[in-house]
Parts: sequence; structure tokens; C-alpha cells
Amino acid sequence: MPDFPNIILFAIPFFILAMLVELFVTTRSKFKETKGYEVKDAFASIAMGLGNVFLGFLSKAIVLGCLFLVYEHLRFFTIPVTWWSFVLLFFADDLSYYWFHRISHECRLFWASHVVHHSSQHYNLSTALRQTWSGSFYSFIFWLWLPLVGFHPAMIMLQMSISLLYQFWIHTEAIDKLPKWFEAIFNTPSHHRVHHGSNPIYLDRNHAGILIIWDKLFGTFQPELETEKVKYGLVKNLNTFNPIKIAFLEWAYMFKDVFTGKKTLKDRWNYVTKPPGWKHDGTGKLSHDLREEWLKSMNN
Repeated sequence: MPDFPNIILFAIPFFILAMLVELFVTTRSKFKETKGYEVKDAFASIAMGLGNVFLGFLSKAIVLGCLFLVYEHLRFFTIPVTWWSFVLLFFADDLSYYWFHRISHECRLFWASHVVHHSSQHYNLSTALRQTWSGSFYSFIFWLWLPLVGFHPAMIMLQMSISLLYQFWIHTEAIDKLPKWFEAIFNTPSHHRVHHGSNPIYLDRNHAGILIIWDKLFGTFQPELETEKVKYGLVKNLNTFNPIKIAFLEWAYMFKDVFTGKKTLKDRWNYVTKPPGWKHDGTGKLSHDLREEWLKSMNN
């Protein structure tokens, strides 16, 4: 088995240093319009990140076990561990991330864990650390096709970590738009600010990990507009800094919708599989409903 280091743990000092630099930069007069850091919010994000790392020791054992199970018993081919296979894996992993991320916004079961990352009303490098405590135990299913076609599980785990590391630096308002060629290909702070916006025009857009090309290919790309400043957070914010509540409130809300009230079995199932905002009585509004209402209001 290839022996790759746990690069996330090695990157922790870099995370701390980068946040300190960002804190210094965003306090300058040029960035007075940004929200910057709020102590309680930043500590909540850091607590979520530490919890994710701690639980990761357990979840990674489960993930690796499942990846190896597929690789050892079900794989179609054997892809060697070499430079060109890492090039292929880069694109395969990034495509997997796009669909995982997109479905996490379109299916409430996955949104229940992913909502954690969107729960901050601030946007800075500490927000990148606001990670789920539950999602890593089941979101890996979007990567199971990789060992099936022959990628070694150790390679997959390494590439997933590289993708996560890349996404750290894009959680900032301190970097404006980058050169056009870079913005055209890669996920950037500007693209990802849109993803964290609760403005109707920005909802469920820019699901990219490293490459923004997937959003452009599958119709979910939205550029950051100078006329529409990003409002961070959720359509209905959690309004808490308690890490336990941040981690599990949406799970509680989902289970309440599933198991209470007079509903058909199909309606109860739909509360798990339909997008956030769906209601069995037709009173709910999905992101595309809110976007259409906003566009109509802008045209009037």
C-alpha cells in the first residue's frame, strides 16, 4: 500500500498563519466594507473544524474500509500509482466533488450535514474550517466509483485531501477577482463567495472544488456581480454559535418533518430526498423559486 502523509494535519500551522495574515489585512481601511472576523463566529468555526478532525480518525477508517472493499473485490481494472494516474485522478476526483457538492444542496439528507459549512454569516478563512461532524460518514459514496475503475484507495484519499486544502484559501474577501484565464478555469474567492451567498441569484451556484469548468458545463455557474453584494449565510439562519447546535439542528428539523404530523409515506420520504425548503403542502419555496421571484422583481 502506498504510504502517503496526512497532509491536512501538516497544514494546520499554515491555516493558523493564514488566518492571522487575513485578520491583519482585512483590518486595513481598504477592507472596511467587509465583515471580517467576529470572535464568537470564528471560534465556532474553529470548534467545528477541530471536531471534524477528531471524528475524521473514525470516519476515515470507515471510508478507507469501504474503498478497499470495492478495490479488492469489485474493481474492473488496476490503475498503477504513477504520475499520469494522478493526472486522471485529479479530474475524476474533482468531478466527484462537484456532484457530491451539488447533491448536498439538492437533497436534504446531504444538506443536513453540509448546512454546517454555510451557517456562518461571515466569510473568511475561519469559515473554511466550519466543517461537518456527520457528512464524512456517508458522503464518500460519491467517490466509490473511483476504486471500482481501479484507482488505489490511498491515492483517492490523498487527492481528496489536496482538494480540501485548495478550497481553504478561496474563503476570503481579501482577494478580489484574479486574472481572467484563472477565473475561467479554477474555483476562486470570487466564485466561492457566490456559493456562500444567500441572495436568491446566488443560491445553489458554483459547486466547484478546484475546477469551475464543471459548473459551466452543467449549468450551475454564476459570476459575482458588482451590483449584487454577497449576503453570507442561509436563507433562514441558525443564529447560534453553539457547535453542537450548528452540527445537528438541521438533522433535528429534518427528523421532525419526517416523523411528525399527518403525512403520507411518500411525503415523509420526500422530506429526506427533496431539496431544502420543500414542503408537502406546497407552501415551501426552493432555491429556483426564490431566484425566479428575484429576477421578476428586477425586471419590473
